[in-house]
Amino acid sequence: MSTLTKPNHIGRKISRIRELKDMKQEALAQALGTNQQAVSIMENSETIEEEKLIEVAKALGVSVEAIKNFSEEGVFNYFNTFTENDFSNSQGANFGNNNVCTFNPLDKLMESVDENKKLYERLLQAEKEKITYLEKLLKDK
Repeated sequence: MSTLTKPNHIGRKISRIRELKDMKQEALAQALGTNQQAVSIMENSETIEEEKLIEVAKALGVSVEAIKNFSEEGVFNYFNTFTENDFSNSQGANFGNNNVCTFNPLDKLMESVDENKKLYERLLQAEKEKITYLEKLLKDK
């Protein structure tokens, strides 16, 4: 039986997640502190110790459950949710109603300018205090 037809072949699931993340076996091996051959052996294993699985999940940036429950169909279903083709309301500007801006970008920009101004004024005041302190030190000598 090939690894593609076994639904719970953990090694194959790890391999597919690694490939989807555009990560080479060498990179995963380095993250795990092992070599490429060990990763290859692990990806060909049907089962993996829980401890090792936790390390692999951390290195791949996913949860252990994500590895255990991984399926090709799930990946395709997930990405198919982003292909909404109803451009009648949005004229292609966004993909649905999820991208509604809840604040005024100009207000945020002005807040940022004000914060930068206050920061500059505090920095200027600190420099003035430093100059005053240094002048006092020079006068005391």
